[in-house]
Amino acid sequence: QVQLVESGGGLVEPGGSLSLSCEGNEITLSKYAMSWHRQVPGQGRELVAAFTTQSGDTEYADSVKGRFTISRDNAKNTVSLQMMNLQPEDSAIYYCKADSYYTTYFLWGRGTQVSVSS
Repeated sequence: QVQLVESGGGLVEPGGSLSLSCEGNEITLSKYAMSWHRQVPGQGRELVAAFTTQSGDTEYADSVKGRFTISRDNAKNTVSLQMMNLQPEDSAIYYCKADSYYTTYFLWGRGTQVSVSS
């Protein structure tokens, strides 16, 4: 079954760090524009970080620049999001997304919860 599986979420204190991972099952992530999004209940889904080109260019939401880093490991077929200096406003469900470079096909993962609280 083609799917994206996120992991690594959890509860962390303000100022702490977490690393999220997105693994592709029956989908080769290196062939897709990969991105991380987050959503707070009752609000829209927000782009957090993304690879924008096949050469590895990235973009980040202003709110996470300098704190979050998106990376990929093609050998492991994973995309990661390293998050540092987490704040309560970073609390959300984080989703991984794959967008085809050539068609309108896209795929969402099921999400992983990140909670930042003391």
